[in-house]
Amino acid sequence: MEASHTSRFFLEPKTTFQRQYEALRAIFVAGESIDQVADRLGYKSSTLRVMASRFRGDCRRGITPPFFSTTDADVHSEPARPKTRRAPNHPKWRTVES
Repeated sequence: MEASHTSRFFLEPKTTFQRQYEALRAIFVAGESIDQVADRLGYKSSTLRVMASRFRGDCRRGITPPFFSTTDADVHSEPARPKTRRAPNHPKWRTVES
């Protein structure tokens, strides 16, 4: 069966972040071997081992992988805190008394 355009998007990732995501997903979720994934996605096995190791370490430290960085939509979806302004302790200028 020939891969459709939509399935090729996942099976043949083009961008760097998408390739990294698909490689790590294949290793950690699908349980594929590093050597199989490296061959399929054009990585050296040693490069993929380092990538997987860094990913594990980042996850332990709570660091968000670059393919899941926050977007403007994420930032703006948080409830806005009201801005309060404090009254000055003294006037900024002197007034002339009559």
